[in-house]
Amino acid sequence: MPQNPIQFQKGMSLDDFINQYGTEILCEDALEKARWGKGFSCPKCGDSKHSFFYRKNRKVWQCSTHKHQITLRTDTLFHASNLPLRKWFMAMFFYHAIKN
Repeated sequence: MPQNPIQFQKGMSLDDFINQYGTEILCEDALEKARWGKGFSCPKCGDSKHSFFYRKNRKVWQCSTHKHQITLRTDTLFHASNLPLRKWFMAMFFYHAIKN
């Protein structure tokens, strides 16, 4: 029976995953970089001038132009979820680690 080449692709090991995304802070940093890699941009007006503050341990960005507030999870898959990002990232890791 021939080997399935997809099953033998090199991927991230569980240890590598935990080192890179093992804490909530690391997951938030990764999501922030993926979402605003070149810096924050307001989704309503596109302005980059902003301030931020913390509400219930969540970072909230506020556009300086029209005071629109946005969190890291706003308008994403994680928006209405109370699960920690760490659990979401782990679920995605295991989902993509399955090769068959």
